[in-house]
Amino acid sequence: MCSCMVARVSVTLTPVPVVPSAPTPTAPRRRTRVLALPEARWAAAATALFLLALPLQLAGAPTWIWGTLYALAYATGGWEPGWEGLKALRERTLDVDLLMIVAALGAAAIGQVMDGALLIVIFATSGALEALATARTADSVRGLLDLAPATATRQDTEGGELTVPVAELTVGDTILVRPGERVGADGRVLDGVSEVDQATITGEPLPAPKEAGDEVFAGTLNGTGALRVRVERDAADSVIARIVRMVEEASETKAPTQLFIEKVEQRYSLGMVAATLAVFAVPLAFGTDLTDALLRAMTFMIVASPCAVVLATMPPLLSAIANAGRHGVLVKSAVVMERLAQVDTVALDKTGTLTEGTPRVTDVRPLPGSELSVPLSLAVGLVPARAGGLDEDGLLTLAAAAEQSSEHPLGRAVVDAARERGLALSVAEGFASTPGVGVTAVVDGRVVAVGAPERLLDGGEVTGGSATGLLVKEVEASGRTAILVVADNVPVGVLGLADRPRPGAAATVVALTELTGTAPVLLTGDNPRAAARLAAEVGIEDVRAGLLPQQKLDAVRELEASGRRVMVVGDGVNDAPALAAAHTGVAMGRAGSDLALETADAVVVRDELATVPAVIALARQARRLVAQNLMIAGVCIVGLVAWDLIGTLPLPLGVAGHEGSTVLVGLNGLRLLREAAWQDAVSR
Repeated sequence: MCSCMVARVSVTLTPVPVVPSAPTPTAPRRRTRVLALPEARWAAAATALFLLALPLQLAGAPTWIWGTLYALAYATGGWEPGWEGLKALRERTLDVDLLMIVAALGAAAIGQVMDGALLIVIFATSGALEALATARTADSVRGLLDLAPATATRQDTEGGELTVPVAELTVGDTILVRPGERVGADGRVLDGVSEVDQATITGEPLPAPKEAGDEVFAGTLNGTGALRVRVERDAADSVIARIVRMVEEASETKAPTQLFIEKVEQRYSLGMVAATLAVFAVPLAFGTDLTDALLRAMTFMIVASPCAVVLATMPPLLSAIANAGRHGVLVKSAVVMERLAQVDTVALDKTGTLTEGTPRVTDVRPLPGSELSVPLSLAVGLVPARAGGLDEDGLLTLAAAAEQSSEHPLGRAVVDAARERGLALSVAEGFASTPGVGVTAVVDGRVVAVGAPERLLDGGEVTGGSATGLLVKEVEASGRTAILVVADNVPVGVLGLADRPRPGAAATVVALTELTGTAPVLLTGDNPRAAARLAAEVGIEDVRAGLLPQQKLDAVRELEASGRRVMVVGDGVNDAPALAAAHTGVAMGRAGSDLALETADAVVVRDELATVPAVIALARQARRLVAQNLMIAGVCIVGLVAWDLIGTLPLPLGVAGHEGSTVLVGLNGLRLLREAAWQDAVSR
């Protein structure tokens, strides 16, 4: 790889075997060996030949001996950039690398064979270091795939076991994960109890308990129990594979700053050639010695080359993309990473973004046992019977037993709440579900109905002043969704359900406010009461509720029209127009709709809100490094050019300064690959 080429990350999606019994909580580290790179081998050969030739020349050995060694150094260190430069020239593009080779050959032509060979050696070494840095960038991304085992134990319907490559697993397969093994595919636990170390995927510091119904991820490490897992994603669609694939795609894009530099580079190179000819011709016309004029011109061409400028932009951005990808934020391009650094206003969706997107029981409110004669609507069609007062556990047990067979999210939330309290649920018979109304079932001889109050009761009972109506109003006034529980035709209680804020939602709002200088805006289609309640919990003051997708879009356009650079964070189909129109769109990955994930510029794979301000801070670090690199490159070029024109800059020193600044800029950009860079972004 030549020294002025922009670093690229190219990773092949081929899982590498991992020994299942190696219980390590961290990702395996894959590091490319230096001599595995052809650029490093050619640079090493050129350096060895130069070090053999130099002492022979200084010792007065025959010219043909050290001259041959120098010639071989020229060939081994310069053939690849020279060939690439000729191919670019054939396409009418002037490659700066070709100019470096021309300068080395020019030095040899005027008798400065050692100086030319030194230029080749430093040039080749610089290219090898860049190739190594690029390979290490790829290693950091490709290492994620090392987490996934090469094989998994698939079970058939009769319980037979077969070891198969994970690539052959399909959705619906059942795999057995023994203690100490890594999970072979993303899926859901069918049976078994264990704890799984998933720090490399979710960032959780402690192993997470897993039982039937829990989600597990490919590459995470199983603990002491055995698990049977139903595969829910193909190997190519696992969380790990998606991270790697999207980071690869992002690495193939170029940021606007980089595109501008590359656009200017061609004109700069042509101008540099013209200036080099002037530096050679003008002193020669005034009587300067040919050798001195040519040496000064070649030194000028070397130190004026924009290699460091070209390399200033992409390494920091690509390193930031790779680091964010390792922590569950997929930034789709270098353009997006630059845009993230410019964000000054954040608009947040409510359901599925600030909240978990799944309802949970927040209120269990039994009714007094004296209220026994409220008629049900004809839609339910129950017959009068008996009822009585219940305590909280009794009310929740009754409702959960009736909802056991329900597929409605509210029904599942009721059942989950009962299980969390450890309540024993009776078997329900005669289950029936009426869309928009609720469910009915016979529980311990009682006919139980659970559903919307306005459907299960006459309208006047809900809007009037009865104890049932007042309790429903009280629950709904607090921003909850109220569902009524009726036993044998008599209301026995009201349950309140609400979507719970994500862990760290309030801290995320504070962090975004500090980063952008502006408090986030809440854009939601939910009712104003629920939106206001959540906003109060997380600390948002600007609340815009009851919005249709078009109205969300209009709100974003209004903010953009006022000069704001808005980042929208959402998850649903209704968020897609706003995500597309925003300066930057970020989708929540787990619960996000396909349209939102496709439209967004970045995806939070693990739905961790804390990573949103972190990736903005990381993008700003990358922007600062780009500015530093451009400053370093500019100062070095101006200083070395001035030295050559005003004084006498030795060719070897000019080469060392030019290539040294190029390597320094490249390595400075790769600092964002470190774990410390992400931790610093999180702490900001």
